[in-house]
Amino acid sequence: MFGECHAHIFMNGYDYHAAVRAHRNHPDEALVRKALQAYRDAGVTFVRDGGDHFGVSKLAKKLAPEYGIHYLTPVFAIFKRGHYGRVVGEPFDDMRDFARLVNKAIDQGADFIKIMTSGIMTFESPDALTEEGLSRQEVREMVHIAHASGMKVMSHTNGSRGVMDAALAGVDSLEHGNFQNEESLRALADSGAVWVPTCSTVRNLIGDGRFPDAVLREIWKGLGRNIQKGRALGIPIALGSDAGAYRVLHGQGIRDEYAAFREIFPDDPSLDGWLQRSEESIREWHRIGN
Repeated sequence: MFGECHAHIFMNGYDYHAAVRAHRNHPDEALVRKALQAYRDAGVTFVRDGGDHFGVSKLAKKLAPEYGIHYLTPVFAIFKRGHYGRVVGEPFDDMRDFARLVNKAIDQGADFIKIMTSGIMTFESPDALTEEGLSRQEVREMVHIAHASGMKVMSHTNGSRGVMDAALAGVDSLEHGNFQNEESLRALADSGAVWVPTCSTVRNLIGDGRFPDAVLREIWKGLGRNIQKGRALGIPIALGSDAGAYRVLHGQGIRDEYAAFREIFPDDPSLDGWLQRSEESIREWHRIGN
């Protein structure tokens, strides 16, 4: 069974606001254990969280060994004030403030640093984001500070310019990566970063009625084409479903993600090996075996 390379255990997969209410005052241990049990039931022994600002993933990491799970977390993501990221992180105002948050995350037991460099999809059109994101120089400085502190960098990034900037800055893994072009894919390939596309956040919405299916299908087709191109370019791509996001359940999410890749690469006997090697490269950063 593959590991889950992108999850948010503080979310529940169906109601973000209910999840926040459940954990706002302190992490709800019963809910964390329920999610960890779902991973164990699914045969998942490796989970990499994307962070939160309630201490939920930090608690999950503490409890995970009871369930036979290696659990990694940035504790919280780091975003620039006024930009996207409040749902999972803590804000910084300048690079000195960013460095302070890097040190805070390390002090709290972070396994890596997660940065937020762009917005998210609006689902209003096949290529719309809530915002384009931070400047190339800002992203470069953020990655440099994190690396200088001895930490790998997970980057929430969408859009061709955002991916290009993150790749050139040297991020270690790039999460989501929607709406790319040939140039950004080549930059990502050259960088050696692992791409975690989180397909389930789009594919699982088709037919739900929350957003127009026509738009969702176009986004899904475009993502599938870019994943095919990325593989041809040699980009290591790992499975991560963004479990906890709407209609992406803990434990089931990684199965959905694998099904998405099987849809993109039907009857491909080399698919599993390729995905496993990409996941192993993430595990090697933390010396975690299969």
